[in-house]
Amino acid sequence: MRILVISDIHSNYTALETVLEDAGSVDEIWCLGDVVGYGPDPNACVELLSEQPNLTCMMGNHDAAAIGNMAMESFNGDARRSLLWQETVLSADSMNFLRSLPQEMIVRGDATLVHGSPRDPVWEYILNTLSARLNFEEFKTGFCFVGHSHLQSVFWMDQEKNRVSLDIPKVGMPIELTKRAILNPGSVGQPRDRDSRSAYAIFDPEARTWEPQRVEYDFAQVQERIRKAKLPEKHALRLAEGW
Repeated sequence: MRILVISDIHSNYTALETVLEDAGSVDEIWCLGDVVGYGPDPNACVELLSEQPNLTCMMGNHDAAAIGNMAMESFNGDARRSLLWQETVLSADSMNFLRSLPQEMIVRGDATLVHGSPRDPVWEYILNTLSARLNFEEFKTGFCFVGHSHLQSVFWMDQEKNRVSLDIPKVGMPIELTKRAILNPGSVGQPRDRDSRSAYAIFDPEARTWEPQRVEYDFAQVQERIRKAKLPEKHALRLAEGW
């Protein structure tokens, strides 16, 4: 069984389209939130994502802000400027899709799905072993899949040693899930690990494997659309370098 796990599309249609094509045939798609925000293509991303069969999609903090469920003051100036623009262009159908997304964690088999963390499904970042340790106590499944940080990573819990460790996995190398873990597939639309390629992962619940993947996409055309929409230049520049 192949499940495509994606997160943080951020209105980057070109990246999303490329990831879906690169992943090939899958049985399900699990999206961990932030479909909109930052990028120039919110309606196109919602439309393409929502038409995918067997989709489970969480609500991210940018999604929540776009529908008025989170204060704009929670975001920095550039992110807020992009969100205010997206509010003006999002269609009624797109808004309805975003409103339908769950804000609380969802369990699928032995995996818990959230955008931020089990403690705070929409907002908290899991960036280090301390925040990971606190969150291992908040879910009961073997694995928790998170987004939000835009960083492809795995936090392992060694229960015998009571130790949490961080692993930056190798692209294309399946990982055997032999311990409890918090796993992040990285960002489709705005990677932040100094790698401009879109990130995603393939989860096989039967084989209990997680396979991180990266794929190049034409970010130059996305930069052009960002500039045409007069969105923050920062959001165009960072696509080329993954920061």
